[in-house]
Amino acid sequence: MEKKKLVPKRRFEGFDGEWEERIFEDLLDSSEGIRRGPFGSMLKKDIFVSESNYVVYEQYNAISDKYNTRYNITQEKYEELQAFKLEPGDFIMSGAGTIGRISRVPEGIKQGVFNQALIRIKTNQTRTESEFFLQWMRSDNIQKKLTEANPASAMVNLVPMSEVKSWNVIVPNNKEQQKVGQFFKQLDEMIAIQQQKVEKTKALKSAYLAEMFPADGKRVPKRRVTGFKGEWGKKRIEDIADTFSGGTPNVGNPKYYRGDIPFIRSGEINSKRTELFITKLALGNSSAKFVEKGDILYALYGATSGEVGIAKINGAINQAVLAIKLKSNYNSYFLKQWLKKHKAAIINKQLQGGQGNLSGEIVRKLVIDLPSLEEQQKIGAFFKQLDEKINNAERKLEKLKAIKRAYLQEMFV
Repeated sequence: MEKKKLVPKRRFEGFDGEWEERIFEDLLDSSEGIRRGPFGSMLKKDIFVSESNYVVYEQYNAISDKYNTRYNITQEKYEELQAFKLEPGDFIMSGAGTIGRISRVPEGIKQGVFNQALIRIKTNQTRTESEFFLQWMRSDNIQKKLTEANPASAMVNLVPMSEVKSWNVIVPNNKEQQKVGQFFKQLDEMIAIQQQKVEKTKALKSAYLAEMFPADGKRVPKRRVTGFKGEWGKKRIEDIADTFSGGTPNVGNPKYYRGDIPFIRSGEINSKRTELFITKLALGNSSAKFVEKGDILYALYGATSGEVGIAKINGAINQAVLAIKLKSNYNSYFLKQWLKKHKAAIINKQLQGGQGNLSGEIVRKLVIDLPSLEEQQKIGAFFKQLDEKINNAERKLEKLKAIKRAYLQEMFV
């Protein structure tokens, strides 16, 4: 039998020796280690009140790591459910649906109780460093162990808490726990700062979109590029562009598959993913249509309806993508931003058939606001630069998250 690994792959300098094998329950508070939320009948919606100093915490709080709430209860109900109250330093874990997500309760929350979809965990603070426990519970190893119940089932279920308590686990001494926990705390802070930068830049773009295009019923925008004046005109997309959607080649036929022509689907119009390819030889017999780098790609169907991007490559599109090839005197980046600004309005007013689908005819008939080509170019270039700033910030965020995932795999046993 292979000997159980008792040291992590990556370790801080100054620490050696094997980690200690313990029972999971030893890490917990001896009297209130793990408690599931109350029966649903104890927190029915008809007992909620509109205003109160006492609240109900839900699965959303564990998943999002945020502590805003929707429901209030009376002081009497709060006192009745004292066994289920949350206190700073507790951990809450999602126990249904999106299972295993864990959050540490921060200082300053409203007094409240947790509902039936949550599991509260209290640790033994003399044996278990709080930050270490949080990151350890989020590691791949523990997350996989939490969902190992009923492995033959298609449903993902949480392991019974009675079983979790009896787990054999491997942890370091408190000093190393503290070092590991502090490292991940700093990494989380870097991720949070970068997330704020992404959100701030996106909010800035939303504000510019609202002000740099005319509001409904107006002919000039609230915020104007310096040096331009006069009213904007209006035209239908079909008046300024040629449009077409593609088709779906028979990818089950080897002749149509794994060639060298990128096949762009609606979910890929804003990415460089091109994992499906069609052979050049077979394209003449398929229904796919070609687009060129710089064409506007507009998603017509399903969850991506209304998404819009600029083709980064030459390729073929399927029937869920509408290609928009602008004529001269019109700017692709300008039209892309106009379509993004009006996405919600287009979706809400124009969706067909209850399937979340748009038609090419609907898009062709859209009436857009148009300034001169020079102003279009200025606006398009401004938003292109802002999009690049957002993309760069998102890439940095993803890199930090990837670094954390790698460390979580290597710094825990």
